[in-house]
Amino acid sequence: MDEKNKLLTIGQFAAIHGINKKTLMWYDEIDLFKPAVIHPENGYRFYSYRQSSILETILLLRELDVPIAEIQEFMKNRSALGFKHLLKERIKELDSKIQHLKSIRESLRTQHENMVTLLTMDLSEIRVTEKEERCLITLEIDENTAFDRQVEMITAETKKYGLRRFHDAVYGTMIHTRCLYKEEFGQYSRLFIALPFPAEKHQTLKKHPGSQDGRLHIQPGGLYLQAFHKGSFDGIPAKYKEMLAYAKNHGLRFTGFSYETGMNEAVIDHENDYITQIEIPVIQTILLPLWKEGSRK
Repeated sequence: MDEKNKLLTIGQFAAIHGINKKTLMWYDEIDLFKPAVIHPENGYRFYSYRQSSILETILLLRELDVPIAEIQEFMKNRSALGFKHLLKERIKELDSKIQHLKSIRESLRTQHENMVTLLTMDLSEIRVTEKEERCLITLEIDENTAFDRQVEMITAETKKYGLRRFHDAVYGTMIHTRCLYKEEFGQYSRLFIALPFPAEKHQTLKKHPGSQDGRLHIQPGGLYLQAFHKGSFDGIPAKYKEMLAYAKNHGLRFTGFSYETGMNEAVIDHENDYITQIEIPVIQTILLPLWKEGSRK
């Protein structure tokens, strides 16, 4: 007998495909996948090897979370064109899930780094560190933009990029360094979203008509003056004054924007425990040993 035509019991066929035989019985009951033969006397179900490819297709679609009704419809009218369309939609959905998982991973990595910083560093110290370039999406604000309006803007913009929740990205505020030199510490001009995509992906997304509100911004790599403020936002101007004094004493000049990011929202209950990280790109006007090896971030 041709081995491909050899009949297998429901238990044997289920074992070959790594599923429970009850699954095969259910597929039979809903007319999704029928056995090759049903014994006329005892009702036992038997399957052939030739049915394996059909079952594997069903199992693949189930693994991709295709609804049973949709699989039933496909199985009734199987064709190369129908399978092509079905797989195209699943690939699109799978790509979205993969991107979401990558976003979560990047967010978790950032939060982990923040916790390491909080547990190991002297947060009262002002230091020079080195950062790599990263891409941001920025949104214009001014001193009259209410906090709830800022939240609405961030929410709307992240949805345009397929992010599902706030924890999918890093957020913060920006203030131009010329405002710092004027001691206009409340003149925030932008919100930023650090999306977990490479620069090429940002450029592609910006071409989407739904993303016209946001602006692509390259946060430059290089030396940064870094400090941390603990407490309410009212105390941040004092920290900026400390940073200005440090820069003056160490031959540094601020350039571009200052970037503020919350560090510990997930682990505090009171505003007085809130820690804001402040990072400002700097240029050395006097060559001094400003940072130690290993401080690159």
